[in-house]
Amino acid sequence: MNFYIIIPAHNEEDYIGKTLESLVEQTLLPKKVVVINDHSSDNTQNIVEDYASKHPWISLVNSKSSDKHLPGSKIINAFNKGLASLDSHYDIICKFDADLIFPENYLEKLAQHFQAKPKLGMASGFCYIENNNEWVLENLTNKDHIRGALKAYTKDCFKQIGQLKASMGWDTVDELLAKYHGWEILTDETLHVKHLKPTGQSYNKASKYLQGEAMYKMRYGFWITLISAMKLAYKKGSFQMFKDYMAGYYKAKSDKIDFLVSKEEGRFIQNLRWKGIKGKFQK
Repeated sequence: MNFYIIIPAHNEEDYIGKTLESLVEQTLLPKKVVVINDHSSDNTQNIVEDYASKHPWISLVNSKSSDKHLPGSKIINAFNKGLASLDSHYDIICKFDADLIFPENYLEKLAQHFQAKPKLGMASGFCYIENNNEWVLENLTNKDHIRGALKAYTKDCFKQIGQLKASMGWDTVDELLAKYHGWEILTDETLHVKHLKPTGQSYNKASKYLQGEAMYKMRYGFWITLISAMKLAYKKGSFQMFKDYMAGYYKAKSDKIDFLVSKEEGRFIQNLRWKGIKGKFQK
């Protein structure tokens, strides 16, 4: 299977070399890897150029955007610039972060999953972070959710969901739309990916309301937003985050910002979310 990998990178000199090295060492090599050097002021460009000079399937695209690390729009805009630089001769398109170390069989295992399941639209392993000299699961979401750091899509699924949305919540709405179109999603617990920089570490303070805004844009409605905000805040151990999420939701509703999904897709998403909530209460 032909894997094309797009890696947005902003000031990742401490990590990007390790990420590329882990891809160079894959038992199934990707056909193309493009790194989007997005407004970096460090040595990111030189490190990527060094790898590109040794491996013709690695390339660099320089992009100059804001230096603010807002989740969602910045990273997907960079991803789209990388996508525009590639042809369409891929089977699997991946959006990977620039601070990951993949096990050497990562792409090979994903290929096996995709080949075995014709309706599998998305697949991934799990992110692990270092804690007291041990690598432990970065337990921020349900285990059936694919983290935004390591997304892999089949071409048909990627096109059917309308590619990726330049918004906070893109890595949730993509899965919801995949399910809406009948695709399956798989997470492989045997694939441990080292995540070198904890999620959200470099987010700008202005991003704190964007999670609630994303819930509005996905047409969650008040009650699902309330439950989801409580759950996320609890996982992160911060009541202030709960208040920020709800404030973001109400601000988006007041401003009547555009939704990410249609009304029909929204009804499907609400039904799916309620089913999941009820299922957990019944356990």
